[in-house]
Amino acid sequence: MLKMGLIVLGVTDMRRAVEFWTEALGFEVVVGGPDARWTEVGLAGPGGAVLAFQHSDVAPERYPRLHLDLYADDAADQKEQIRRLVALGASEVDWDLYPEDPDFVVLADPDGNRFCVVDVSHG
Repeated sequence: MLKMGLIVLGVTDMRRAVEFWTEALGFEVVVGGPDARWTEVGLAGPGGAVLAFQHSDVAPERYPRLHLDLYADDAADQKEQIRRLVALGASEVDWDLYPEDPDFVVLADPDGNRFCVVDVSHG
């Protein structure tokens, strides 16, 4: 029987990735750290979500087939979370594949990994 393990992001700068994602998600380092080649961050205690980083020299894909979706409660929260994430080092991506009325905004973490902030109240 298989079960889901970790979501792993390749990063070129471990320290920057750890600082950004722990602050962005309120996580803490559970394995490794800013000077390691492998680090896991997550919520304290067993059973919580964990995100892992592996050192990589490969550039992120412009149109990744796999990405993270971060949920915002509504449009106002989405806007505030985007502002907060950009202040932490994320950047808005010039995304040419948006549908006509998107419920998401595409951002990149400081290493260029794409992720979305989704307004879950969007109709």
